[in-house]
Amino acid sequence: MNDETVPDTSATDPAADATRDIADVAAVEVITTAAVHLLSAAAVKVGLADDPESQIDLDEARKLINALAGLITAGAPEVSDMHARSLRDGLRSVQLAFREASQFPDAPGQGPGEKYTGPVN
Repeated sequence: MNDETVPDTSATDPAADATRDIADVAAVEVITTAAVHLLSAAAVKVGLADDPESQIDLDEARKLINALAGLITAGAPEVSDMHARSLRDGLRSVQLAFREASQFPDAPGQGPGEKYTGPVN
């Protein structure tokens, strides 16, 4: 088989393009991007968005904050201190917002993500 008979699928195959694109992205970028998405979603769910009355959902926020805390705790040694520090600050902000939005706040150390971060106050 010569090269002329082998189809070049890279130009027409979005999966091949996406695979190549992901292969070019540094792990730090993937970790921080995932953390920012979790942080943004958690902020909306705790009522830090434009329309808190219709968007607040503390059950969903708890899940997102737990996942975010786990990712930040596990990923912090892999990303630079600058990235880890700002992610921790964002996490702390949504943890505090969660506590403020709760009618019955969790005991210190029992709030979302606090098993990874320790008590937040």
